[in-house]
Amino acid sequence: MKISRRSLLQSTAAAVAAPALGGIGALSFGGVAVAQDKPWKHGLSLFGDVKYPAGFKNFDYVNPAAPQGGIVRLGAFGTFDNFNEVVAMVKGNLAGGIGLLSESLMTQAFDEVSTEYGLLADGVRYADDYSWVTYRINAKARWHDGKPVTVDDVIFSFTTLKENRPDLAAYYNHVVKAEKTGEREITFTFDAPGNRELPHIVGQLTILPKHWWEGTDKSGNKRDVTATTLEPPLGSGPYRVKEFVPGRTIVFEKVADYWGKDLNVSIGTNNFVQIRYEYFRDLTVSLEGFKGDQIDWRTENSAKDWATAYDFPAVRDKKVVREEFPMTSVGVMQAFAFNIRRDKFKDARLRRAFNFVFDFDEMNRQLFYGQYKRIDSYFYGTELACSGVPQGLELDILNDVRAEVPAELFTQPYANPPGGGPEVLRNNLRSALMLMREAGYEIKDTKLVHTKTGERLKVEFLLQQPTFERVVLAYKASLERLGIEVSLRTVDTSQYENRLRQWDYDIIVSSWGQSLSPGNEQREFWGSKAADRPGSRNTIGIKNPAVDKLIERVIYAKTREELVAATHALDRVLLWNNYVVPQWSYPFQRTARWDRFGRPETLPKYAASAFPTIWWWDEAKAAKAKR
Repeated sequence: MKISRRSLLQSTAAAVAAPALGGIGALSFGGVAVAQDKPWKHGLSLFGDVKYPAGFKNFDYVNPAAPQGGIVRLGAFGTFDNFNEVVAMVKGNLAGGIGLLSESLMTQAFDEVSTEYGLLADGVRYADDYSWVTYRINAKARWHDGKPVTVDDVIFSFTTLKENRPDLAAYYNHVVKAEKTGEREITFTFDAPGNRELPHIVGQLTILPKHWWEGTDKSGNKRDVTATTLEPPLGSGPYRVKEFVPGRTIVFEKVADYWGKDLNVSIGTNNFVQIRYEYFRDLTVSLEGFKGDQIDWRTENSAKDWATAYDFPAVRDKKVVREEFPMTSVGVMQAFAFNIRRDKFKDARLRRAFNFVFDFDEMNRQLFYGQYKRIDSYFYGTELACSGVPQGLELDILNDVRAEVPAELFTQPYANPPGGGPEVLRNNLRSALMLMREAGYEIKDTKLVHTKTGERLKVEFLLQQPTFERVVLAYKASLERLGIEVSLRTVDTSQYENRLRQWDYDIIVSSWGQSLSPGNEQREFWGSKAADRPGSRNTIGIKNPAVDKLIERVIYAKTREELVAATHALDRVLLWNNYVVPQWSYPFQRTARWDRFGRPETLPKYAASAFPTIWWWDEAKAAKAKR
């Protein structure tokens, strides 16, 4: 299951295609009578019961009496030229925080795993075999222009997003029909039973105002939902766009008559009267902007800066607070990712050789102040990470694809090459050279060339963040010792996104966040159908039948135990194919903030800092740390 888009947008101080559906809304629905026999539920849990009963007052982790007011300023990296979420993956650069305007049918609870409660919808029911789900729109739900949110809006949103967003086309690929089955009811039909996650992911659908998108702008021009726009869109959420400077600043103001302010899922949240995003083209300038009190909150991703850059007067005077929050809700793979669509990277032995050349231990000591641990799983930091050798249910699952996966994974635990000093590095380089020879390369005149074509192995690292240059330069020196020609290119955000969409790269730095209940998004990450779809998250280009089969085992798991075992199997096969050179991770969110904010005494288990969603402006603190 994806991590809730709305939750991430509101909880993070941001740095930052299928065939058209014919006949949606016009087809008959044979299961309506059955649907109406099912009781309405106020929440959904992927496995087990929901924590909060019907009619609960508020989430346990909020302060229902939180003060309302204050302005919070967040930093964002790069630029923006678009407010239209529909084309976010294929055109332009979407503005930070734009999800504050829109809402979904359900919203995530931060203290439960894979659990959602009603937002735009006030009721949900589904088939015992998960072959359909029906949502009932809250009669109070309103757009900012006062018009009600309707079933037609939901159908329009589903159709539009599925036809224009490659990532969502894959995510909702198995939803084959959406139709009105009551005055406020919409039923989604799935292509097969058994996929228990589909009712949940339909609940995450962003709902767009049909009447607004089919209308005209102030100039009388018809709006185009398939084009980028800087016209602030109509929303139903707690905020609207107040003002903006293209590419530099966007200000959201709280909607005074927001329809959902008294909902139990809203109480104690969205406490700031304004949320501002200030854009920086350079991360160093962004840090200086924080020091100069131009932004209030900073999530620090640089170990070097965390260790060296926060000794300034405001820290010493305790006007700036540094704090780390445990990351318990997500796993991650961050890595140098190969584009295996290119012939030179198709051999797993060559890709493994790159891992032997990567001297993480020395890099961690010299560049990262020893703060990081090496990643050894696509679900690193969670119970979903494989370990040891496969046993029990995981082994049974892997036996079904035994002929299609590396034989070693049945007898050896996966491990990155060892590190720890010059002698180990020399041994690793020898091992790398041996693997490269097995893959058809040899050294001639200090150059690594292919034995058949005589072509030198050349690789380009494509980056969008200059902070990664020092990492790649250290890696580059080691690769060049083996005769590989290495270049480094750092481009701006727009160029980077365009090159990704065209698969125009050798190696990139990529990361995949994982929820505690993986599911349909795995097709988008590693599935064969996503490999050739521009805008997909399968940046590696994986087309592996065994991976596809294991993804389906994850999606159609009937119990938590089976889900964990299937995920272990998927993780193990991905690792043993050496699609990436794993990098590093840190189990905490590093943050620094000007001390002007209050928060609940106990933060939710699965949302790290949960800033700014459940924090508030503290007048007493703000008086001591005046802007």
